[in-house]
Amino acid sequence: MRLLVTWLINALALLALPTIFESIRVDGFLTALVTALVLGFINSLIRPALMLLTLPINILTLGLFTFVINGLLFWFVASFVHGFIVTGFWPAVGGAIMYGIISWALSALVLGKIKPR
Repeated sequence: MRLLVTWLINALALLALPTIFESIRVDGFLTALVTALVLGFINSLIRPALMLLTLPINILTLGLFTFVINGLLFWFVASFVHGFIVTGFWPAVGGAIMYGIISWALSALVLGKIKPR
């Protein structure tokens, strides 16, 4: 149940991004669901390996390179999910940041009220 709610929250966060950024487009709720699913898989499978490989530069930049990695993965997902469009690198970085903030806030509001069993 909690996983499905988190998936829906992430899809809603994706649907909010085009109102903030003109350079990000999500064609509909189904596209947002697919994109949220793909982003979840990418962030759980590829992101840890990238974080490990870029650890030296991440240490040198005091963790700021993480934003670059998140933006690149966000842009990468947009390159193959039909209906999810990000027009450049900087919009991808901004979109990834806002996506994280919005999904965190919605999760705190909604999942904070759901008690785990």
